[in-house]
Amino acid sequence: MDLINGNLRIRSAAASDAQVLCTWWNDGRVMAHAGFPHGLGISERKVIEILAQDNDMNRRLILEFEKEPIGEMSYRTTEEKVAEIGIKICETNQQNQGLGSQYLQMLLEYLFLTLAYEKVILDTNLNNARAQHVYEKLGFHKVRINVDSWQDQDGKWQSSVDYEFSRESYLRRYC
Repeated sequence: MDLINGNLRIRSAAASDAQVLCTWWNDGRVMAHAGFPHGLGISERKVIEILAQDNDMNRRLILEFEKEPIGEMSYRTTEEKVAEIGIKICETNQQNQGLGSQYLQMLLEYLFLTLAYEKVILDTNLNNARAQHVYEKLGFHKVRINVDSWQDQDGKWQSSVDYEFSRESYLRRYC
């Protein structure tokens, strides 16, 4: 996969991305919202093994801005015509610039119009108000709040918010 819009690019992650992914995944500041305030403690070799499992139903993506990697996305098929997505702008100097919204719009267009998914779902930490604002601004609908549904690395209970966006809603909004 390779999507380009001006100076934004979303491309499939490759083994050559293992070093940067390892750096991001081991950084507790990057991974705290996902429940890993101390990072994953993962090796480059393990990242390469994970990337080797990617396929058309489960794909890790690299976000590039002006030809430099700044974050990651992913999508995976959870059931027929339903994709679950995730996104992280990992380089802090690129956060709060509106790039996440643009990358999400690019991915949604690809998932709905090229791959013909009927629904896209995602979840985020209830404490991540910035992400919730972005998702709702783009057209995602809040489905439920899961109170104290999982524990982070430190054993602290966390709550999450589930969102979904239907192809029908996407077409009404953007096409």
